[in-house]
Amino acid sequence: MGAVDGDVLALVRRSISRLSAAETRVAETILADPTLVVDLAINDLAKLCRTSLSTVARFAQSLGFTGYRELRVAVARTVTLAQAQQARFSLDSTAIDPEDGPSAIAAKIAAQEVDAIEKTAFAVDAAALDRVAFAIVAARHIDVLGQASSSLTAQDLQQKLARIGCSATHSPDPHLALTAASLRTKGDVVIAISHGGETAETIRAVEVARDAGALAVAITNAPESTLALASDVVLLTHARESPFRMAAMSSRIAQLALVDILFVRVVQHRGEPVSIPLQLTHDAAAGRSPR
Repeated sequence: MGAVDGDVLALVRRSISRLSAAETRVAETILADPTLVVDLAINDLAKLCRTSLSTVARFAQSLGFTGYRELRVAVARTVTLAQAQQARFSLDSTAIDPEDGPSAIAAKIAAQEVDAIEKTAFAVDAAALDRVAFAIVAARHIDVLGQASSSLTAQDLQQKLARIGCSATHSPDPHLALTAASLRTKGDVVIAISHGGETAETIRAVEVARDAGALAVAITNAPESTLALASDVVLLTHARESPFRMAAMSSRIAQLALVDILFVRVVQHRGEPVSIPLQLTHDAAAGRSPR
């Protein structure tokens, strides 16, 4: 995936921690008003940020762009998509305000979650997705890890895999998850889900399973997180939570969308009908006798 393929503003946010002071000023200026990049030439932006042309150019290159011109194009695309999303729901802003009424909250949540799904879907790393799907198909066993809200996504994936006959488990208890991880070997797969990628219990289980020989997969929103760095393969979500956040919302929706994409790819790679195990599990849940 090239730098221009995803949400460039999310890329800028994730990069701030590794930038120099001068480059950080450029990043913060862009995040405060992305339209500036669309409207300003490189020398004008440099003056506004109290830095040099070479710093702005270096900043663009640090994000993976060839230069400022390519950065401007990517920002313009992101700004246009954001404006279109707001127009779709008749909003001036998707940020939730404490004074918003039910209709405004519904529209803003819908806009945020649609945005998270679209950005996650459009930025899927096809090679990484297929590597994980093939590994799941061939796996002796799959552990799906996740704590708190990510545990809900982990349960969803585990249930999907179990319904097509895969040996897959999820334990919301971190101690039980760690115990299971220690018993994994080559040929097993461990899939860890964490929006921020810094959940200590999840990271520890991944490290133990990977050391034991299992393939470690991270599903996270943070490509430079501890979890991502501790994993063999990373599948990225692209969700931005509202500052007025009461619980995981956009992040959970993005995770579920990515899990659905992965699951469909697993079904395709199995190369065999999954209708029989699906029917059996459906009949069992419905209380019907097997045919």
